[in-house]
Amino acid sequence: MSRRIELIALLAIDALMFSLAYALLYLARFEWQWFGQPKLYPMMFWLPMLLMTAYWVLLFAFSGMYRERYAESRFDELVSLFKVVTVGVLILVFAIFIDTLEPSSSREAIFFYWASVYGLVSVGRLGVRTVQKALLLRGYGVHKALIVGWSDKVEQLYSEVSRYPEAGLKIVGAIRVARPGEQPPVSESEGDGAAVAVAQVGTSACTIEALPRLIDELGVQDVLIALDGRDHDALLEVLRLCDGKPVKLKLVPDFYTLIGGMARTEHMYGLPLIEVLPEPMPAWEQSMKRLMDVTVSLLVLGLGLPLWLAIGLLIRLTSPGPAIYKQQRVGQHGRIFTLYKFRTMYVDAEARTGPVWATKDDPRVTPIGRWLRRWRLDEVPQFWNVLKGDMSLVGPRPERPYFVEKLSREIPLYNRRHRVKPGITGWAQVRWKYDSSLDDVRQKVKFDLFYIENMSLRMDLKIIFRTIYTMLAGKGQ
Repeated sequence: MSRRIELIALLAIDALMFSLAYALLYLARFEWQWFGQPKLYPMMFWLPMLLMTAYWVLLFAFSGMYRERYAESRFDELVSLFKVVTVGVLILVFAIFIDTLEPSSSREAIFFYWASVYGLVSVGRLGVRTVQKALLLRGYGVHKALIVGWSDKVEQLYSEVSRYPEAGLKIVGAIRVARPGEQPPVSESEGDGAAVAVAQVGTSACTIEALPRLIDELGVQDVLIALDGRDHDALLEVLRLCDGKPVKLKLVPDFYTLIGGMARTEHMYGLPLIEVLPEPMPAWEQSMKRLMDVTVSLLVLGLGLPLWLAIGLLIRLTSPGPAIYKQQRVGQHGRIFTLYKFRTMYVDAEARTGPVWATKDDPRVTPIGRWLRRWRLDEVPQFWNVLKGDMSLVGPRPERPYFVEKLSREIPLYNRRHRVKPGITGWAQVRWKYDSSLDDVRQKVKFDLFYIENMSLRMDLKIIFRTIYTMLAGKGQ
């Protein structure tokens, strides 16, 4: 089934099971009186049930229970469900149940409700996953996969994937890396007419550089890497080309020693693969990060609205042109979005020079713009980008497509910055000065990669506090 149908099915079955669990608790407490004579009878049934259902759905969403769990073990999902339901019931105990239950029967009632929620939701989710697996076996909702590897390895991995249809992978193409002296076929097809691109390292006709184009053209969701343990350079090149692309990288286990710290081993129905560069933050921290983004953005934009309107009016009065400057930037997974800033330069500042970095005492900056840059107030409209989901409060700064194309050719792993949402501020911004040369960008990329590999709420808060200090000290440029 498609991701949208999967999400709708999970939400619907979970909501039904949460409602049934509450109904069972209601009957057991007030109708059957399994836990003693209740202190008081509720005046309503439907409203508390709806509120309890909403509570559980929000908690599941916050805990990552609605993230894609493609072809993962159902047992692993039940373990995750056990943890979330246990935490959820404990929250309810201290928030509600502790004052409403009889001391002598409280433990029995709490356990009954926990068992009802866990049991019913487990049954519902197992039903959804069983249907999903049956559809995968019939070819519905499979992930499109591309193989990169030596010719003999491609054949071997293709055979392995075909042997496990329940893994939900369909090979739609391959880049065959020919060994020195080999002459690969000009073109070839695999499976059900899947397009196969042939690449030979060291030739100009077709190289491994075709990987990003094939990912886009074939709609690839997984890249399976079948290289030998000595092919370090080829693997690093694959990682570089896939950086910023919305694909999962999975290795045949030969390379585990090379990328140990960046990998997570998984077995998809007997098909051993190693996932490279998994999600940098756990689901609950990602939910908290997004909640913090929305809350802070609403507060900044709402409480400071009179000041932002005054700044916009001042910009219009002191120099011709709009108050808000719009610019195309590259976001997560290489998506282009429109970034908003208070205009700090004269109109058409790059008409003669083309895209260039700002410099110290830049003559293109207006007098009011210089003041806004010093106090970092020109970035305030980007809180709207954060609300829209294009950006986050903290992350690598988004760059213009012109510079992304240029820098990705000159700086290794530059596109890895696009694995996460760009930010209004970031580790590079609080640790390094403004970009004025390629060397500055190289230094910032190091800080950005460090942030991505060590992302956490604690680090985000540290960066935000440092940014506030930089603003109050007037150290902007």
